[in-house]
Amino acid sequence: MPYSITDKCIGCGICKMVCPMEAIEGKRGKVHTIKSDLCIDCDACGKVCPQESVLDNQKNICKRIRFKKYWEKPRIIRKNCMSCTICIDSCPVDCIGWTFTKDTKDKRAYPVLENEKKCIACRFCAIECPVDAIEMVIPGG
Repeated sequence: MPYSITDKCIGCGICKMVCPMEAIEGKRGKVHTIKSDLCIDCDACGKVCPQESVLDNQKNICKRIRFKKYWEKPRIIRKNCMSCTICIDSCPVDCIGWTFTKDTKDKRAYPVLENEKKCIACRFCAIECPVDAIEMVIPGG
């Protein structure tokens, strides 16, 4: 079941700007809607809504996280990572990339958060990781 928007929506359009799937439509000043066939339940719209007018897939009100700097970001636990690329493939905004170690004994590439500002804190990378090599943390926390 996809996310939805209640009639508390004031039509500010912030949700449209952060939706990675362009699943939100509506005119400025009017109640917006979410196209259920495009919604991936990432929660970005709920995190930015100033009216808290977004319902999650369980019909709970999404809580606004006022500043994006307080959104959780993925932290890679290299000792657990098997370099499978599932985290990279699961990211809807392509903010995770590869880096190679400088250690000559370990020649593997590892995932790295390349663009922290682009990350929408959807948790998909952590959820999909088969070896629990990603934890979500608030930067600086």
